[in-house]
Amino acid sequence: MYKKTKKILVVLSLALMLSIALFSLGIAYAGGVRGVGLLGVWFFMTFGIVVVLAQLIPAGILLSSFVGAAFSPSRGAEIPVRAT
Repeated sequence: MYKKTKKILVVLSLALMLSIALFSLGIAYAGGVRGVGLLGVWFFMTFGIVVVLAQLIPAGILLSSFVGAAFSPSRGAEIPVRAT
């Protein structure tokens, strides 16, 4: 992988993690959690969301490929030719 591409992926993944963490912190704070418990809820929610995303993305890919395989012909690339 190119060095520039790797840096872009690192920045994007850090931005995703930061946005999930801040969103979780906002939900916990709005829910009335204060003090040290706020940090516990924050970490729990952040890594819970990350684990769910890590499971949902491959499951979505598998589901979409299953639906595509179920509703498309098995030999879609072939063109029927009539022999004369």
